[in-house]
Amino acid sequence: MELNLKDQHVLITGGSKGIGYACAAAFLAEGARVSLVSRSREHLEAARQRLGAAVAGSHDRIHLHAADLQDPQGASAALASAEAAFGAVDVLVNSAGAARRTPPEELNAQAWHDAMNAKFFTYVHMLDLVVKKMGARGQGAIVNVVGAGGKVASPIHMPGGAANAALMLVSAGMAAAYGPMGVRVNAVNPGATHTERLQSGLQATARMLNISEAEALAQATRKVPLGRLARPEEVADVVLFLASGRASYVTGVVLTMDGAATPMVV
Repeated sequence: MELNLKDQHVLITGGSKGIGYACAAAFLAEGARVSLVSRSREHLEAARQRLGAAVAGSHDRIHLHAADLQDPQGASAALASAEAAFGAVDVLVNSAGAARRTPPEELNAQAWHDAMNAKFFTYVHMLDLVVKKMGARGQGAIVNVVGAGGKVASPIHMPGGAANAALMLVSAGMAAAYGPMGVRVNAVNPGATHTERLQSGLQATARMLNISEAEALAQATRKVPLGRLARPEEVADVVLFLASGRASYVTGVVLTMDGAATPMVV
């Protein structure tokens, strides 16, 4: 299937690891130019080396910018840097930030604030800037990689789940607001996925249930009818489709990818 992503400028927040990195590799393989934003310059440089080795001829199509997206000025500087490198952004993939999973008895006011800063504002600060520019140009696609915790309440993921739920609403609302201007906005809700972030969730579950991390992983896997957790590359494949012209009439969608662990109609 031709996705028509060649030479598109794709800005990926959180692109140095996990699902964001898998998205970067997939877009580069399609011939896109990719700007990666992450807090750590070291992690970004490591990602560039891995991507260059994985996707032949991609080194000159990768731009890096280190920024803390909890700061709106950081988001603004990152966008300006990306535009200076590759021009206007055609596709935005938000995958930066993760709220710490915390057993309910360990929660406090700061934990709730930290979760919104880490997950909600890291997305919204970049989204708000990019969607307006896309609207002014009359075209663009945005995919927010959110998380299933915004639909199904988890005792160890309440602050992060609340941030995810807010991001789902923002995704649908922006799709309605900017659809008349030619901009599509969608969200993907992965379930448990084999990334570094998975480990923190397993640790929190193990503490809450007084079990080992290995048993926490086994329990998580048993809940999935497909019998396994997702791979980052599988999530990236869906992100690519939603960002491409093949999904030209798909907007305002929140797509759950959890192997039917939480089967529901809406």
